[in-house]
Amino acid sequence: MSQSTNQPPAENDRVTKAAGVVGSATLLSRIFGFIRDVVIAWFFGAGLSSDAFFVAFRIPNLLRRLFAEGSLSIAFIPVFTEYLANQGREEAFKMARSALRLLSVLLTITAVVGILISPLIIRVIAPGFSGSPEKFAITVTLTRIMFPYIFLISLVALSMSILNVLGHFAAPALAPVFLNLAMIGSVFLISPYMADPVTGLAIGVLIGGVLQLMLQVPFLTKKGFYFWQKAKLYHPGLKRIGILMLPAVFGAAVYQINILVDTFLASLLAEGSVSYLYYADRLVQFPLGIFAIAAATAVLPSLSRQAAEKELPAFKNTFSYAMKL
Repeated sequence: MSQSTNQPPAENDRVTKAAGVVGSATLLSRIFGFIRDVVIAWFFGAGLSSDAFFVAFRIPNLLRRLFAEGSLSIAFIPVFTEYLANQGREEAFKMARSALRLLSVLLTITAVVGILISPLIIRVIAPGFSGSPEKFAITVTLTRIMFPYIFLISLVALSMSILNVLGHFAAPALAPVFLNLAMIGSVFLISPYMADPVTGLAIGVLIGGVLQLMLQVPFLTKKGFYFWQKAKLYHPGLKRIGILMLPAVFGAAVYQINILVDTFLASLLAEGSVSYLYYADRLVQFPLGIFAIAAATAVLPSLSRQAAEKELPAFKNTFSYAMKL
């Protein structure tokens, strides 16, 4: 029996195992995320501070969903997989390191510009805050503290994509748990000692980003990928990643625009409205997406590898199997 005939069941087993790992970790993350929101609601309630934090947190989260965890992973994984299959691990790692270098430069610029123009951003997405100098000032401060989070989480997303392609799913799937734990910990360990307690929560977001990145590094090193190795700022594969990212960014933008409109309108209402909207949305989102996220995360590396190796029957089998999970 040929390899292509034997391969689908083995590939299906890998997808099932990976989906189980990702699904369990995603469920754990949702539980800790729910606990995080309960702690925030208990400590800050729904008022000036919580409104300011949730608007400020929207901005790095918006950029993360547009350019990092969604579109970047979707674009990077097929290209990285193709390099692994056709040009070997060394060249694939060169491309990945170039992506990290270029991403670091672009994200540093983005973070610096974002910090500088934070007042303008807040006026655009939460115009209602302009009528309250105190709320506006706190929101700008929190935005500036958390803007570097987009730098950290984008590097995390790329690291997670590399590990997923190399067959490791546990550390990437558990990363969000560390963000939730950092935010919960910051409420109890940092906020009580700050002049403005909500600032401690923003610091917790940054700590969570650092922890998520640190979690990936040992597993990348174990796979032979080292952050500190030299790499060029450009690699031919990066152009293809950029092209593949465009439709994914546009697709994600549709949903994110709805969130921005909700935030825009809530900022014009009574104090606490932004917080009520956030808490309600989080409650609705809690049970959703666990199985879909797990299946999509688990199957994409397998489909990318089969496409790169032109194993179309195996590709169809794996895709069909994933749809039945």
